[in-house]
Amino acid sequence: MVCKPLLVFDLDGTLVDSNAACVAILRAMLQARSSAHMIDERSARRYMSRGGREMVRALLGDACIDPDEDLREFRARYADHTTSRETLFPGVESGLQQLAEAGFAMAICSNKPQTLCEKVLHDTGLAVHFGTVVGGRADLRPKPETDLLDCVLSAHQLARGEGVFIGDSEIDHAVASAAGMPFHFLTWGYAEAGWSPPEGTVHHSFETLVSALSE
Repeated sequence: MVCKPLLVFDLDGTLVDSNAACVAILRAMLQARSSAHMIDERSARRYMSRGGREMVRALLGDACIDPDEDLREFRARYADHTTSRETLFPGVESGLQQLAEAGFAMAICSNKPQTLCEKVLHDTGLAVHFGTVVGGRADLRPKPETDLLDCVLSAHQLARGEGVFIGDSEIDHAVASAAGMPFHFLTWGYAEAGWSPPEGTVHHSFETLVSALSE
């Protein structure tokens, strides 16, 4: 019997489109500050993979008071936000079910804070598929450093180079490359327009990802 590799997924931009939720929360912060600053939802996508502090600073613009304090407020508001299943990218829900039924173990490796990762997975019904969830933590450096990914691999008693990483951005590719892991790139996420990984497999639908992993 062939042992199936661990599938390590990024979360935002890979499984869940969090752009609209982030923009809505930031718009509410602007309204509370009586700011006339506007956030364009489409233009905001480019900031979704750059880290919370940079996203908040850039999108709040002149209404940003202090990036660290504003990020804390943003995350507190996010904790009260319910993530709809409708924010799942097409094919994700059924595709993960197929992979689970095929016997794959799956994990999450995300820069999103741990508690928010767990909440989003619970809200969207995806939590059942992931035995290991490693999100942003104070004692671990964010991707593209390998701390979070090393934590995932350690939980499964795996070494670097084992498993497969699935993500949507340059950061995901960088961490997979640093860990010597095969990389599958999903084109609908938050990478810079036109970017493609120098090595790895590119997918334009979740269905093709599932097919490739199942071969």
